Amino acid sequence: MEKDLKIVNKEEEDEMELQGYRVCRWRVALVGLGVLCTGGFLLLLLYWMPEWCVKATCTRTTVREAQVVLLRSTDEFKRWFLAKVRVMLAPGRNPFDTNSGNFFFHLKCFLNKKFRLISEFTFTLQIRYFTLHSKKYFWNDKLQNFEVLTRLFFGVNEMEVKVPSILKLLFKEVLNPFYIFQLFSVILWTVDEYHFYAIAIVIMSLVSIAASLYTIKMQYIMVRDMVAAHSIVRVSICRANSEIEEALSTDLVPGDVVVIPSNGTIMPCDAVLISGTCIVNESMLTGESVPVTKTNLPNPDEGDSNGSVTYTLEEHKRHTLFCGTHIIQTRFYSGELVKAVVVRTGFRTAKGQLVRSILYPKPTDFKLYRDAYLFLLCLVAVAAVGFVYSIVFSIINEVPAKTIIIESLDIITITVPPALPAAMTAGIVYAHRRLKLIGIFCISPQRINICGQLNLVCFDKTGTLTEDGLDLWGVQRVENATFHLPEENAYKESLVKSQFVACMATCHSLTKIDGQLSGDPLDLKMFEATGWILEEATEEETSLHNRIMPTVVRPPKQLMPPEALMSPEQDMELYQLPSAYEIGIVRQFPFSSALQRMCVVTRLLGEKRMDAYLKGAPEVVASLCKKDTVPEDFAEVLEDYTKQGFRVIALAHRRLESKLTWHKVQGVNRDHIEANMEFLGLIMMQNKLKPETPGVLQELCRAHIRTVMVTGDNMLTAISVARDCGMIPPQDRVIIADALPPRDGQAAKITWHYADNPSKHAGKAQLLEDQYHFAMSGNSFAVITEHFQDLLPKLVLRGTVFARMAPDQKTQLVEALQSVDYFVGMCGDGANDCGALKRAHGGISLSELEASVASPFTSKTPNISCTNNHTKTMSTVSLITSFCVFKFMALYSIIQYISVTLLYSILSNLGDLQFLFIDMAIILVIAFTMSLNPAWKELVPRRPPSGLISGPLLFSVLSQIIICLSFQTITFLWVRHQAWYQIWTPEYDFPHHANFSLELNSSEESDDHNIQNYENTSLFYVSCFQYLIVAIVFSKGKPFRQPSYKNWPFGLSCICLYVFLFYIMFYPVPAIDSSFEIVCVPSEWRVTLLFIILVNAAVSFLVEVRPCVIHTRVGRCHILGGIDFSGAKCLSWLCCRRKTVPKARYMHLAQELSVDPDWPPKPTTTTEAKPGNPPKNESSYQIVADS
Repeated sequence: MEKDLKIVNKEEEDEMELQGYRVCRWRVALVGLGVLCTGGFLLLLLYWMPEWCVKATCTRTTVREAQVVLLRSTDEFKRWFLAKVRVMLAPGRNPFDTNSGNFFFHLKCFLNKKFRLISEFTFTLQIRYFTLHSKKYFWNDKLQNFEVLTRLFFGVNEMEVKVPSILKLLFKEVLNPFYIFQLFSVILWTVDEYHFYAIAIVIMSLVSIAASLYTIKMQYIMVRDMVAAHSIVRVSICRANSEIEEALSTDLVPGDVVVIPSNGTIMPCDAVLISGTCIVNESMLTGESVPVTKTNLPNPDEGDSNGSVTYTLEEHKRHTLFCGTHIIQTRFYSGELVKAVVVRTGFRTAKGQLVRSILYPKPTDFKLYRDAYLFLLCLVAVAAVGFVYSIVFSIINEVPAKTIIIESLDIITITVPPALPAAMTAGIVYAHRRLKLIGIFCISPQRINICGQLNLVCFDKTGTLTEDGLDLWGVQRVENATFHLPEENAYKESLVKSQFVACMATCHSLTKIDGQLSGDPLDLKMFEATGWILEEATEEETSLHNRIMPTVVRPPKQLMPPEALMSPEQDMELYQLPSAYEIGIVRQFPFSSALQRMCVVTRLLGEKRMDAYLKGAPEVVASLCKKDTVPEDFAEVLEDYTKQGFRVIALAHRRLESKLTWHKVQGVNRDHIEANMEFLGLIMMQNKLKPETPGVLQELCRAHIRTVMVTGDNMLTAISVARDCGMIPPQDRVIIADALPPRDGQAAKITWHYADNPSKHAGKAQLLEDQYHFAMSGNSFAVITEHFQDLLPKLVLRGTVFARMAPDQKTQLVEALQSVDYFVGMCGDGANDCGALKRAHGGISLSELEASVASPFTSKTPNISCTNNHTKTMSTVSLITSFCVFKFMALYSIIQYISVTLLYSILSNLGDLQFLFIDMAIILVIAFTMSLNPAWKELVPRRPPSGLISGPLLFSVLSQIIICLSFQTITFLWVRHQAWYQIWTPEYDFPHHANFSLELNSSEESDDHNIQNYENTSLFYVSCFQYLIVAIVFSKGKPFRQPSYKNWPFGLSCICLYVFLFYIMFYPVPAIDSSFEIVCVPSEWRVTLLFIILVNAAVSFLVEVRPCVIHTRVGRCHILGGIDFSGAKCLSWLCCRRKTVPKARYMHLAQELSVDPDWPPKPTTTTEAKPGNPPKNESSYQIVADS
């Protein structure tokens, strides 16, 4: 039997390996027996580990015959999922038969309420499928694999977000291993009559569970409400014979033709326009509330031999209405409705994929959490030693069996504290609250600690580093292939009838919504600079004509000359009409980011021939113009403007042939229009830096956090902005990597050149040879990603400017940076940044629109100052607090473990009230208040450790454990060697009050558990002070947090506890001593205990906090704690016999490149990809030219 392994969702984000299993009855019986024998623990273990569950109850089989499938994600998390294979009875022809017909023709029948089959009823077919993460996977006999058959089966067009019941959420929450361990601890403490702390833990757990259930429930409700607005609406569907049928949107399937209502709607599906135009608000997808005009699908070329063009979502975005977007207005023709064909429904829509990513997010992978589990395992190992020691010692001393069981199990709950997760969460909760206070909202609290490790931040440019709006700086017209002098604006009477101004007034996608001009900010500024007026036809006017009435633009009357001159080509009758100078926009080819241009076809009122106007990226526009119309100094002028940071737009014009009539223009291909244009000139738009930008970037630079610009703008403009804001220092070189794909049998190649003349900074460049930055365009990035994969890590190591980047390329860049071990932050305004914001370790959206749901963090402050506040105010503080709390809780466990182990040796233990005082009055209060330290006033050039398994942290914990063990052992042995020491009885008490021993002797009950003795009292005092000592020394302030004395709840708690402990130690109160089961000791021993405590505090403080100044190679100095310095020295000594290799890949790369004589590539050098697939250890590129 073939036991195969299949891949589903191949090369997609949720790619998984799939294995088939069949349920085995005898294995199920054995597992049931094991569950009974382990009291249900085995069942919990199988619930936590789905792969163990399947392998324990099933046998491997082929995927075709599987009853259960086991899936494992192929990403770095390797998560396991199990799903039950179900069978659906489907009446009809075999859907996998290639002769089943055309997709859009055979929409004939409902299979049932949830599925539709594109076929005719012929016989009943059994179809096997399973469901995972709201996606159904169907068995395909031809592929011999499960797949999502979107062209065969359609569910209800609804993104049903089921809000789980409280009972179901409670069941999932309480089965968490943490709560199971707490339940075990509470049962044990109850049996041991340790009721107070058990009640406290139960109350704390109930509060934690209630808060967690409320948060999860509200998140589900929020997502459900987000999709509910367009889940179920009434739609009009076109049927045969032009009949219009009213139906619910849940009944829509791909292929249905829906009518878009003129008064607007929320789209319930993804659909492509086939007639009319729509004005759409796509803020849900892009983050921008700027309305977008969607046009109908263009007609295929009449000369196209294939007779059709295949629709693809990426290429036809301008014609696609996405689910969840708001249709504001529609424009239609006489007798023709605005129609769209449904292409995707339910969770397969763009909105559905976003909802799925929210409902089923990837786990957060962070070294701290992985190391925390390892550290807990170490504590479990220590507990196991104590467990065995307790049992063996108790058996030797003939202790009753009940006492042995309770005390040996109790040592486990001492070593692994049940309150640890709650204490660890406190820092994140406080950070979350601080974030809200500064206007940053978080939907993924797990990422808070991760953001404390950020060492690189990517910034979008427009709207993030610079202002949202663009201002017109000036224009530079071209006549006879010669540039005129720059002009401040085009609002002049002499230019009112020029082609240049006509292009500015018509080549845009502006529309009027409620009487207000709306559209792209660049278009809006450009049109406003002309002073012209835009008028759109009303619905009544549109319905009277065979074709859509054009938008008309005209200049204001004050700019018009007194009498208009007649053009020889004007119709006399039209010219005699009492009309103003008006231009109608006949056809619009929307702006395409892939083409980097837009075009319109216009007609001047009274003219027979039409005009085409083109606007776009200067390089693209110039390439579409006649060479004799483009000035010879075009490249130099453009470079000069882009270096000054201007956004440059080029304009062009063409007089169309007279044979192109109104109707022919509607079907003509844009490539036919956008050819042989005449170059008109340039428009310079100024995009000013936000005032906060330079200061924030400077602070990030001082903190050694790299900054990278990722923008869709022109490269030279982006480089200029990068220099202006300080991202690229003035003396640093910028090397542009210009990559070309393979062409005409030639391999892909990269040419390297400086962004400006390096001679300007020659002297400085020689002094700072390693100060350089790479810049590249989106096209170059795509070529390098595909053909120069081993070169990409070297480029992103020093890549600072990435221009003309598409949304998916921004995401790929974030992944490339993460692949070399950078902790990447992303800051964007939400426009096309959703993918990168979601992929980054810490994504901060400056947009409060619905798109921000993809970002872990959203800032109300519309500038990048939120990144510094986010890093220093929250993430770094939260991360360092997590380390402090974890270290403190670990030391608390070990200190109590040492105390109990020493007392077990004399068959004693700590008293119940002693345990309660330590656990509640000291540990809980300190653990929850030590997280309140505010952030340090500025970012520092250091990152906290990323994990607990690091030199300084391990040395810190181990050294404090040794110190505490030493002083407790000294105390335990020293008290036994005192001249007055003997086994304690009430008669031998040493009270300060003479009558106390008599009272105690007469009233004291028998001490069954041997709690009252000198060893217990001495260790209780010393250990209580040790808890406070380690809490204080672990609560470091600088460089990440403010000093502990500024955390007044923590300081006040410590002072109160110190006062209370010193008071009961030197001034015994009979009632307190009796409650705590403390015995009175001689005054000289109390002084000795004080001496032990002071020496312990001094040693702990010196080892942990002693400052050491470390000078770096670049002249900076850092003040490290003593343990940090000692840990670093010890690690250096351990690694002295071998060369230290940095753990982070980017640091390793930097070391290699620093000694590479061919790096960075020299200007005018060409790098070519090697043909074929080179060997694994060989480079995939070669330098072939150096001129």
